[in-house]
Amino acid sequence: MQDKHGLLTGPIPKVLQTMTLPMVVGLLAILTFNLVDTFFISLLGTHALAAISFTFPVTFGVSCITLGIGMGLSANVGRLLGQGDTRNAARFSTHGLILAILLVTFASTLGLLTIEPLFLMLGATDDLLPLIKQYMQIWYFTIPLLVIPMAGNSVIRSTGDTKTPAKIMMTAGFINGVLDPLLIFGYGPFPELGIQGAAIASAVSWFGALCAALFILIKREKLVAPPQIKRIWQDWTQILKIGTPAAFSSAMNPLSGAVLMIMLANFGNEAVAAYGAAQRVESIMIIVLMSLGSVLTPFIAQNIGANNQERSFSALFLAMRFAVIFQFGLFILMVPLSMPIASVFSQEQSVQDFLWHFLIVVPISYGFQGIVMMLVSCLNAMHLPVKAFLWNFSRLFIFTLPCAWVGSLMSGVEGLFIGIALGNVIGGILAYGYAVRMRKDSYENRERFASSCEKNQSRY
Repeated sequence: MQDKHGLLTGPIPKVLQTMTLPMVVGLLAILTFNLVDTFFISLLGTHALAAISFTFPVTFGVSCITLGIGMGLSANVGRLLGQGDTRNAARFSTHGLILAILLVTFASTLGLLTIEPLFLMLGATDDLLPLIKQYMQIWYFTIPLLVIPMAGNSVIRSTGDTKTPAKIMMTAGFINGVLDPLLIFGYGPFPELGIQGAAIASAVSWFGALCAALFILIKREKLVAPPQIKRIWQDWTQILKIGTPAAFSSAMNPLSGAVLMIMLANFGNEAVAAYGAAQRVESIMIIVLMSLGSVLTPFIAQNIGANNQERSFSALFLAMRFAVIFQFGLFILMVPLSMPIASVFSQEQSVQDFLWHFLIVVPISYGFQGIVMMLVSCLNAMHLPVKAFLWNFSRLFIFTLPCAWVGSLMSGVEGLFIGIALGNVIGGILAYGYAVRMRKDSYENRERFASSCEKNQSRY
């Protein structure tokens, strides 16, 4: 395999930068079009917006299946490509796509049959159920269309190409944004479909992304091959070995956010509203870390496949150092902007005050959060998914949430925000120490292996 994207031989800083920037643009585009989607739905009224809000945990939960499969594909296909084994990489990616389609189809079928009891359990009221049904029936029926773009983009990124997945994401988001008002409100020749129009617009954009991803995988990358029944179960097992912990790891973030919301609910709706707005700001502030973590997995996977562990660790520590320096610089820029940003999200002074306090306390810890994110990406690439899951779980449920709870007892909402920051810092420091030990163990194992080889040679 030619190293056309430089993952195995190019300067590490330049390669990571080249791979990360398109990811940032793609994720920003998705966030922007999601906001546009929410805006158009909000014009239908409070009931429509509330109905969509209830669907988020379910839609994210189903999407976690594909996110997990995508991580399993990226780690395994990247390693095979690093070994120069494109034939088996194509077989593996094909089996992974089939697995993702089957699992999501099963989950969506189950969801179709349980819409009413599930959303009643989540707290939806009877007057919202008709709107939720209108949206989710179409969403469940069409979500398999999104599987190939999501999992397929992970395969494309495993080659080192992050520009193409970004273009696919941006194009899909643009299609969705254009169709939203046309199908929701019935402009021109289009029928007025209301909340169903939003679901149909998403489905059309997914179909466009599916066609683009398949074309790239089949024609350009040649990473789709006829399935091999004899190898398919073995490959599925290998994918799920990484994908299952990765899926649960993705689900940990909204779960911990829900726990924090429960804590904040004790201090009133203003505190909850402030944290809800803070999460939106946070998603923008850590987007570079999310992108860097995503590209670090295929980079390390390919280099491990090429038996170049030193280059893998060099990339890991470079990413960790960058995370701390970049996020600290972003925090410095945020401080004078914190009050204007807080005023954008609410007219109530109490909400502004809570949000302002969050923005001058928590973002300083994002660099340390980034250290854990880079370690998790590295562990997945090294086929150590359980350790990756445990580190993400520890950051959220052992370091951050307990510190936030203690902080809330000591100093209310402000103390809770300080606890979040402290938990991120503790997690980051421990994760860095763990990475240093991993690198040391790698050196020692290599030296022992070399020494053993020398002894064996001396016998002859």
